[in-house]
Amino acid sequence: MKGKKNKRKARGWIVAAVTAAVIIAAVIAAAVYVYVRQPKASPEQTVAQYFSYLSQKNYKGMYEFIDAQSKINISEEKFIERNQAIYEGIGAENIEVVPSEADENIVRFTMSMTTTAGDMSFANKAKLTKEGGLWYIDWDDSLIFPELTADDKVRVETVTASRGALYDRNGNMLAGEGTVYDVGLVPGKFDTADLEKLSALLGMTQTDIEVKLSASWVTDDTFVPVKQYKDGAISEELKTSLLSISGVMINSGTDRVYPYGAAASHLTGYVQGISAEELEEKEGEGYTQTSVIGKSGLEKLYEDRLHGTDGCEIYIVDSAGNHKTMLAVTPVQNGEDIWLTIDMNIQQAYYEQYKEDKSASVVINPITGEVLALVSTPSFDSNDFITGLSQEAWDALNNDEAKPMYNRFRASFVPGSSFKPVVGALGMTSGSFTADEDFGTSGLAWQKDESWGSYAVTTLHAYSGAANLRNALVYSDNIYFAKAALRMGADTLMQGLDSLGFNEAMPFELGMTASQYANEGSVIDDEIQLADSGYGQGQVLVNPLHMASIYSAFLNGGNMIAPYLEYKEDAAPSVWKTGVFSAEAAEIVKQDLVQVIEDAGGTGHGAYTEGQSLAGKTGTAEIKGSQDDTTGTELGWFVVFPTDAGTDEAWLSVTMAEDVAGRGQSAYVVNKTKALIDTVFSS
Repeated sequence: MKGKKNKRKARGWIVAAVTAAVIIAAVIAAAVYVYVRQPKASPEQTVAQYFSYLSQKNYKGMYEFIDAQSKINISEEKFIERNQAIYEGIGAENIEVVPSEADENIVRFTMSMTTTAGDMSFANKAKLTKEGGLWYIDWDDSLIFPELTADDKVRVETVTASRGALYDRNGNMLAGEGTVYDVGLVPGKFDTADLEKLSALLGMTQTDIEVKLSASWVTDDTFVPVKQYKDGAISEELKTSLLSISGVMINSGTDRVYPYGAAASHLTGYVQGISAEELEEKEGEGYTQTSVIGKSGLEKLYEDRLHGTDGCEIYIVDSAGNHKTMLAVTPVQNGEDIWLTIDMNIQQAYYEQYKEDKSASVVINPITGEVLALVSTPSFDSNDFITGLSQEAWDALNNDEAKPMYNRFRASFVPGSSFKPVVGALGMTSGSFTADEDFGTSGLAWQKDESWGSYAVTTLHAYSGAANLRNALVYSDNIYFAKAALRMGADTLMQGLDSLGFNEAMPFELGMTASQYANEGSVIDDEIQLADSGYGQGQVLVNPLHMASIYSAFLNGGNMIAPYLEYKEDAAPSVWKTGVFSAEAAEIVKQDLVQVIEDAGGTGHGAYTEGQSLAGKTGTAEIKGSQDDTTGTELGWFVVFPTDAGTDEAWLSVTMAEDVAGRGQSAYVVNKTKALIDTVFSS
């Protein structure tokens, strides 16, 4: 019993202690309140306390500091509503008020704050009255802003920044603002019996249209955008047919457009609405939930320069809506326009020539390094990501076996015989062999010795004469270059390829897949792999732009040009790799490549053009599981350039096309490129 009594006593003490603590806290709080309300509390202290409540967003507390007449003029509810709407509407933070000494019942003060339109600072005054020995604020709207009256409103207006445009070297716009047409519905005027007809005209499923109409914000009188068309993509006939349906409207406006569509889409990329993750990542950089952002290509690469920063204005308007007073301004910063080295005449011509193929084409000026074209086919249309892709269309793009979303000019591929000039130049530069050295004829199949088992290097073209570098290039002799690689040895070949930038990133604006000569460990570790590497097989993979840079060394005395994409007025050429080939080796290979085209038996003779000195090399690369595999595909390559063009007229073209087996192999690419030489590059 005694123990229980002690426990009850303990509980009693605890309750008493808690109660005492609550009472003490209340007394302290009351004491604070009373202190402010004491007759000796100055007008300055009263104003400071009022605004301290504003910093806490305690609008009810602020109301307790206004005088009796002010409370008659405005109810507590309206007071709270007015102050909250203004201060929180402008994003007021970090509020500081510095009152000066009172002049009788007038307190002048300086107020500063940060807002959505930047910093704001201004001088103001408060009139106070004494009631019951305490100071109270004679409140009206001017206490918020000196120029504000009860009938005025505070407006916050965002000034949307224009996204910068992308232009080619000749001023042709690749991406920028253009006219678009929004086809939409007013649900209250639309007869669902016309849904099937509308679906057919727009090339959309009925379900896709119904989903748009079922959005939570839609009312009978709302204009609901259904499909967008860029200017020129919607015919007058289609407009007429659409407008014949009750409830259909077509509104014109502006949006991001890509005038060249699929011809440049892998290069430009596209923009879309910003994601939650991107918005978090870009915090503090001027993005909002309604912003668009570059998702791929140059739109993504140059995002920081293209997107711009929205401006903001905070101002007072009178009851008639007239602009009265500007309170704060953050100037709009439009995105930067960017000019490219790309020539859209060349870009579009290559796209049209190869658009039905799975291909990659690169054209550069090998003297200056300017990139004139970057083409990947098949392609997609960036405009579709602006106007809106249905799920069906998106699935079709991603499930297409030709992989139109796959950017081939950024990838690397087996180069086949287009790699042979590289090995020849490296071999001569290293002193492993000379151009005139005869490696001996070996027919159409050869192996070093019995240690190779059943494996043999094969070649397609038999020829008479010495098995020297010239003939090996002209007739594309695999066996010669297998022997050349063995003559060099793995270490020398790998060292040479490393000097050309293999296994490293190119110094180029867009990220390109690094070229390689081996899969694992970046080492050529067996003799057969070494031999196969000599003619561009084995595990060798080369990016097309990298190939263009390597070939530029044949025109630049053994120095590899650094390609670049952003246009520079009077830009000086930049060398990426110096002295990769000796000047003598580079010149010998260049002259031999002229013979590849001019010699009637040369594999590139199909590109021969009367009166023009062209140098080039073909390549047919086999992609197969074994030497006996007959189901593998073949890649066709053709690299070609004029040898006598001036600096401004110089060009070098590299094209890789997939699935050329049964279509002429590399000759397929030669013939298509010849058509471009005759039209695009003819003087």
